[in-house]
Amino acid sequence: RPLPQAETHKLLDALPREQRKLDYDVNPTQFTVDGIPRFLQPLLADRRSVRDLSTILEGIQEACVATVRSVPAIVAHVRIRLARQISDSHVGPQGFMPLITLSPEWEAAFLEALTGPADDRQLAMAPSKLQAFMQSLRTAFDTAAAAGDAPVLLTSSGIRGHVRAIVERFRPGTPVLSQMEIFPKVRIRTVGTI
Repeated sequence: RPLPQAETHKLLDALPREQRKLDYDVNPTQFTVDGIPRFLQPLLADRRSVRDLSTILEGIQEACVATVRSVPAIVAHVRIRLARQISDSHVGPQGFMPLITLSPEWEAAFLEALTGPADDRQLAMAPSKLQAFMQSLRTAFDTAAAAGDAPVLLTSSGIRGHVRAIVERFRPGTPVLSQMEIFPKVRIRTVGTI
């Protein structure tokens, strides 16, 4: 469900006084209080906490300073800033994050299937290819689950959003992370490859 403006204002009001002032001069057309929900909504849809609002706002500002224009690109930058939180949420009881990685062949297949301008790329993959991907994903995750692991799917940052959109359709709740979202100090273990 969309994040209401009133909820956004409550989150901002809860920030410490020194963090409340936003730098509206960064990019006033993209970064206003009323525009913040469009950056928070994709995080919430991906089951990410928005409690660390100061880090999220800093990430938005950094992306705007770097002249990033699209909401997905800005959200991707914010996700990198939240790498510790994201990684910690996927560390299992054994003390490591189990990963299923996307093979170079699938990485290439997704990259080749992207069409359109850089700010608004769309995935145009053949249905038979998508079906093969979904079957491979099911097999890899079922094998990992049988071994007691709850892995995340690891992709490159350029295709993470597109892969997540496909995975969400038939396996909701499966975390899809980019390599940039793995906090450097977290212990990882590869439990499979697609």
